[in-house]
Amino acid sequence: MSVTRAAPSPKSPSPPKTPSSSSMDRFFRISERGSTIGREIRGGLATFFTMAYIVVLNPLIIGTAQDADGQYLGDGSAPNFALVAAATALVAGVLTIVMGLVANVPFAIAAGLGINAFLAYGIASHMSWEDAMGLVVLEGIVITILVLTGFRVAVFRAIPTELKTAISVGIGLFIALIGFVDAGFVRSGSGVPVELGIGGTLTSWPVLVFVIGLLVTAALVARRVRGAILIGIVGMTILAIIVEAIVGAGGSQTADGQPNPGGWRLNVPQLPENIISLPDFSLLGQFSLFGAFGKVSVIFALLLVFTLLITDFFDTMGTIVGVGRQAGLVQPDGTLPKTREILLVDSVAAMAGGAASVSSNTTYVESAAGVGEGARTGLASVVTGVLFLLATFLSPLVEVVPHEAAAPALVVVGFLMMTSIKEIDFSDYEVAIPAFFTIVLMPFTYSIANGIGAGFVSYALIKVIKGKGREVHPLLWIVVVLFVLYFARGAIEILFGVS
Repeated sequence: MSVTRAAPSPKSPSPPKTPSSSSMDRFFRISERGSTIGREIRGGLATFFTMAYIVVLNPLIIGTAQDADGQYLGDGSAPNFALVAAATALVAGVLTIVMGLVANVPFAIAAGLGINAFLAYGIASHMSWEDAMGLVVLEGIVITILVLTGFRVAVFRAIPTELKTAISVGIGLFIALIGFVDAGFVRSGSGVPVELGIGGTLTSWPVLVFVIGLLVTAALVARRVRGAILIGIVGMTILAIIVEAIVGAGGSQTADGQPNPGGWRLNVPQLPENIISLPDFSLLGQFSLFGAFGKVSVIFALLLVFTLLITDFFDTMGTIVGVGRQAGLVQPDGTLPKTREILLVDSVAAMAGGAASVSSNTTYVESAAGVGEGARTGLASVVTGVLFLLATFLSPLVEVVPHEAAAPALVVVGFLMMTSIKEIDFSDYEVAIPAFFTIVLMPFTYSIANGIGAGFVSYALIKVIKGKGREVHPLLWIVVVLFVLYFARGAIEILFGVS
């Protein structure tokens, strides 16, 4: 039976609001964190364009490596870039959205650089790709258990505040170097480890685009222009397309496979012939959980899992501290809100990456680009994740943005992250020396985990030498021992004959 209701009187409560920006604001706590929906969207866009290269780069790393059986990913006799790219974008998109909704932080997730190279050249060469991906899933399971039992969060809380600050500074220096190297502004030279440009000079058109982009982006940031980083990326992409159309610099290799130092690195900026392509997700599920133990010795397989674990564990820890500090999310004790949720999503991402045959997925330091754009909440991650999902269909458009257009954002954000160095008391050598090792070894060894490990080990050693060993948290001692094993893994392999 229907009932006719009278119109509400002026004193009656107003009807509930329809889903709008206000409900979104409450869910993501946007205003509470001093942000706006516009900033979150710009931040999500900036993060995506800064790290979208992984959709192209991951296939070039794991898609071109043969396993012990001579097969490429997907059990093919030749590389299949589209297959790997589609799965890479899919996992990155889904897990980044989950990070935004569950943990409400502007952190994006994708296949981890360094881990994918180790997987391709240090693991798959000893077994099939299915077996190698099974080890990645196992590593993800172990690290998830560590989160659920509270161990990973407890270790996070046991790290001294000064070392957490050093991690942030080191990552800033590291991603600045990544930007310079990706753009070809810094390269390995003849007779010196690195040099400026080509032969010590800046003589290529792509590097000129990078320099212009760096100066423009830096100037916009200095003037506090909203959208500065995104403006820089989009503007330099347009400039790169125009420059390429005029001068035809080409890619980093010529048509016959010869090096082309003056070419664009990774992507040649030109409008794609096809905008939309249907993705192929047949790589999903191609893994063997325990297959590796039948191909190599148990000790060797466990060492491989341990190496994946220690790298993933502390790369993520360093990234969330560094980017979280830049976003103003780090609390006085050095922790972040929902630390457990952040680490749990990251751990599940490691499993998902292995299960989808795209390598372990992890939180990306390039998320700092979105933070630099003003992102402070998970809405930015949702935007980035949606763009990754769209990239599974629009992979030709992803390939338009060259390193030279996106790299200026990394350099500028690296500067912003390094500003927290003032919080380290360099007159106190007990923390200053470990902080120094943490900061410099990240870029010098091209590894976040190496920098963190060197900082932790030296911190504990100095405390012991000064008779203050009890000041080191018991959990930190466990981590120090693990890092000693991590650094000595090569000697361990030789000792047990498992190389």
